Amino acid sequence: MPAFVQSTLARAGSSIRTIACGVALLPLAAATAVAQRPQESAIAAKEAEYYRISTVAPPEGVVLEVGGLETMPDGRLAVATRRGDVWMIENPAAANGGQPHFSRFAQGLHEALGLAYHDGSLYTTQRSELTRLRDTDGDGKADVYETVQAWPLSGNYHEYSFGPVFGPKGEMTVTLNLAWVGYGESFVKWRGWMLQAGPDGKLAPFATGFRSPSSFGYNLEGDLFYAENQGDWVGSGGITHVERGDFVGNPKGLKWSGEPGSPVTLKVSDIPDTGEPKFEAAKKIPHLKTPAVWFPHGILGISTSAILVDSTRGAFGPFAGQLFVGDQGHSKIMRVALEKVNGVYQGVVFPFREGFMSGVFREVWGKDGSMYVGQTSRGWGATGRAQYGLQRLVWTGKAPFEAHHVSVRPDGFEIFFTAPVDRATAENLGSWSVNSFIYKYHHIYGSPVINQSAHAVRAAVVSKDGRSVRIAVDSLRQWYIHEIRMSGVRAAGGGAPLLHDVGYYTVNQIPGGKTLAVKPTAPRATGTSEVPGTAPTRVPESNPPAPAVSTASAPPGAAPSASPSNSSTSSATGSSASPTRGGATGSVLAKHQTTMPAEWNGTVDQTVSVQGVEGLKFSLPAFDVKPGARVKLDFANTSDMLHNLVVVKPGTATKVGEQAMRLGLDGAKLDYVPRSADVLFHTALLEPQKSEAIYFVAPTTPGEYTYVCTFPGHYVTMQGTMRVGR
Repeated sequence: MPAFVQSTLARAGSSIRTIACGVALLPLAAATAVAQRPQESAIAAKEAEYYRISTVAPPEGVVLEVGGLETMPDGRLAVATRRGDVWMIENPAAANGGQPHFSRFAQGLHEALGLAYHDGSLYTTQRSELTRLRDTDGDGKADVYETVQAWPLSGNYHEYSFGPVFGPKGEMTVTLNLAWVGYGESFVKWRGWMLQAGPDGKLAPFATGFRSPSSFGYNLEGDLFYAENQGDWVGSGGITHVERGDFVGNPKGLKWSGEPGSPVTLKVSDIPDTGEPKFEAAKKIPHLKTPAVWFPHGILGISTSAILVDSTRGAFGPFAGQLFVGDQGHSKIMRVALEKVNGVYQGVVFPFREGFMSGVFREVWGKDGSMYVGQTSRGWGATGRAQYGLQRLVWTGKAPFEAHHVSVRPDGFEIFFTAPVDRATAENLGSWSVNSFIYKYHHIYGSPVINQSAHAVRAAVVSKDGRSVRIAVDSLRQWYIHEIRMSGVRAAGGGAPLLHDVGYYTVNQIPGGKTLAVKPTAPRATGTSEVPGTAPTRVPESNPPAPAVSTASAPPGAAPSASPSNSSTSSATGSSASPTRGGATGSVLAKHQTTMPAEWNGTVDQTVSVQGVEGLKFSLPAFDVKPGARVKLDFANTSDMLHNLVVVKPGTATKVGEQAMRLGLDGAKLDYVPRSADVLFHTALLEPQKSEAIYFVAPTTPGEYTYVCTFPGHYVTMQGTMRVGR
């Protein structure tokens, strides 16, 4: 690993820097912050009754793209930014009618993506080093920038570095992102690794298998968890318990496992690439960790981020000890309740709070028990429309009626609530539904939902105090995600519905014990779709092979299969509106037409090429077609995320995008294209570095038709205009 560096760089401030760093109360850009605030959804309005969001507006000219947050011992809020500054904010809560005071503590850093206070100093991680910042003369500005340890860079844009986080024993942890070249890669030592330092301050390899480990933190028991995003070898996001020597899934970091000090002995060639679920691979691979809690992709976020344990002892509401996990892409926060079964962590994730102004990236507790939420979206995109933001989340003192936590039982689950339930509705089996599913483990970017199965709820028994309900379900499935819907459950003494009526429990272990007495039923088909058996292949050292073409058929009336690599054949599925006519013969064209109609005789009127590029954008903001023209549209996804291109009727892009976000477990099967008359034409959902051509006849009515990416959350910013008749 890189040689330990203990250099002290006393960076003398020039006159310009001294002025810039001077403590001042600068004019606030409150009007700008309000203008950028997204329109509040119906659920966000309900959530606001219990948890209120307010904005800490930065001074005019301050670009507060939050990369790190820390609360100082005196109550000030320290903020590191992706632009390389560290700001100190006095009175961030605007207490007693005052205003926050911003002063710059440090500058000139290389994309600081973490911040922590320890033993009188601030620590931050830059791209190539862990840095300690010290104010030795007490003037409120860092005058010593000390390189604690450095590591090499290849120059790839995706080589982010995160942290540090200090553990309960003073241990210091950082993580190093993989590079991205159409797939994750570790070009230089320790990329794709978690590094940890003991009392001597020297970082050493701790675990590997990481793809984009932007966030990590501890629970109250002192165990370490990290958040991962969907990508290659990662079917969906989630949080994983990490211990020394673990391999958490992405094999690229294993190229350094033979280096001195590595606690991992696996090699890249040890990892099978079969597309079977991750838990099946873990049965064969020592130390391969599966998530403690999976977060269903597109349902509970797309870019899992900050992890913050509720250590407020009730100051933040009824969820003490649970984890609040952010999502950068969906601008929201989820809530996780963990338990240990047979010594293994597992648990449930619930929706918690949406409606933040930008992408949620960092969280920290204020001295008063409120939560500060640091946000950024530049280059990454988010449903919150602002490019950045700093907001404060405060409990109003009113407890929501929620499922508090879930415990697995031998034959089902016991759900605990924040208030007594209405016995009649809670014991009505129609109030409940349970479905299970999982994801593929393979080199391909992401995964559709696979092996989905419904489980009959056989019994529901309310506890004497009304605060919990035990449900018995058919055939719990070990290692699977279980969707628990409680749509019919009401509160006692008023009949209020749950604020959020669904949770997703990851059953890594099934305990022993007594079961509920229920009447037996005849065996029934579950409708489970198993992953086709394939011969194991080995992980490539460089560019992965192209994935096999899916032959699965879509459900009647649905969009084509969500396999990122679709065959170039036409499909008439998904046509919920009047289809277009292909030419003089009047043949019907599909909304997803991937072959040229025969009656076109090998010619098109216009060819348009569009790319999905970094920053949730299309390469063309607009293009022109003639009314009724025969169009070939070439769409290439050159970014590092999943994208599609959907042409919709004028004025319906937001509506269609919101419909796509509500597709739930069916979204991936439908390419996240809603079955809507507003959808005119669309591509498949493409993984990075894939392309597809579609054919359509342009509308005959002149106007501006939006094309949009309907992958969950992308519709907010990823739009363009097809101008007909100009």
